[in-house]
Amino acid sequence: MKNYVDVEERLPIATTIPLSLQHLFAMVGATILVPIITGMSPSIALFCSGIGTLLYIICTKAKLPAYIGSSFAFIGPMLVASKNYGPEAMISGVMAAGMVYIIVAMIIKFCGIGWLNKALPPVVVGSIVIVIGLGLAGTAINWAGLNSSYMDASMVSVPRWAWITVAMVTLGVGILGSMYFKGFLAVIPILVAMITGYVTALALGVVPHSAMEAIAATKLFRLPPFMTPKFNLNAMMLMAPVSFVTLAEHIGHVYVTNNVVGRDFTKEPGLHRSILGDGVATMFAGFVGGPPNTTYGENIGVMAITRVYSVWVIGGAGVIAILLSFIGPVAAIIEHMPLPVMGGVSILLFGIIASSGFRIFVEDKIDFGKKKNLILSSVIIVIGIGGAAVKFKFNGADVEIAGVALATIVGIILNLILPDISATEKDTTVEDEFEAKEKAAKAI
Repeated sequence: MKNYVDVEERLPIATTIPLSLQHLFAMVGATILVPIITGMSPSIALFCSGIGTLLYIICTKAKLPAYIGSSFAFIGPMLVASKNYGPEAMISGVMAAGMVYIIVAMIIKFCGIGWLNKALPPVVVGSIVIVIGLGLAGTAINWAGLNSSYMDASMVSVPRWAWITVAMVTLGVGILGSMYFKGFLAVIPILVAMITGYVTALALGVVPHSAMEAIAATKLFRLPPFMTPKFNLNAMMLMAPVSFVTLAEHIGHVYVTNNVVGRDFTKEPGLHRSILGDGVATMFAGFVGGPPNTTYGENIGVMAITRVYSVWVIGGAGVIAILLSFIGPVAAIIEHMPLPVMGGVSILLFGIIASSGFRIFVEDKIDFGKKKNLILSSVIIVIGIGGAAVKFKFNGADVEIAGVALATIVGIILNLILPDISATEKDTTVEDEFEAKEKAAKAI
């Protein structure tokens, strides 16, 4: 007798709803965190998450269970693009990122995946992931109030000790929850930390009265704040290359799902369909003013724990996310999340992003005794977090590539042009082979 729910199985509504809510809670903390950090509306992120998941299910012929949510990899480029070129220009970069996915999906369909593995080996992907996490570290410290020279407008009327206390309580609950929570709570420690931090902020007077009044005055039902993209080449050049990092992450998620479910989804429905679904979801998000999307490891974890793989359950979570995006008080509470709460949880989350880059090094047994690996990692990390930028003109317009995007491009180019073995390593290899032959001859 089987003890799991298979991909195509449809459960009764009364059973599906709580299982779908569990998936929603698993992803909601991270999904709403991305728009909060980047100055977007959490309700539009929930809406795009739900619609994106349904689009993904359609693209994969309802044969691959995966939930689509906001991508952390794009936070840095989104902040830069929004600040320098405006929010409407930034979401044109979101559409460019989605287009990269769609193009790659078409290439994989006809040419296979070997070229992508060659362009993005683990040492490149791991280094870029480290850049993504460390590049955001300063933002987390500022929000937590741990940088004495940083002063946000909302800090003026709040004692710094109260601000820091809220951040540390949030961080502490996030750490303890990740370590010690069991069962259902084990999949939502970040959400629990944010709720605890919010309550602490209320108790210490960190949440201003104006925020509470705004929440109370919000209508029960309201449309998410949709936004029309404004074409901007700079924003598109800034964000499009980051897609290659999330592509590597996406492929990893598919392989993990293969192991969890016990099927080879790269063959049916096919990896190209999975990547296409991610791209279509991200394109849609950019079209309506939402953040870039990606498949969520948190929801793969939920499937592994519950052994419920039904796409109907995943789709149900998407529908609930869409409904929540229209509930005004929910969006208002999230939009007025105190900055120290975000700071506390971001210290943990941004650190986890960087650490996952090191995890890639360990799991793939990257040999830093090889000069190529050492050079790739060194150059990518320094360019990525050192503030490097390249400016040039394209059709009379000024174009700038910086940060994660520049590090990704440089990493891919270096990886393709550098030989696997340096001259000195080649000489050492020849000497070792000669010595081995001599020892074998003497032994005979």
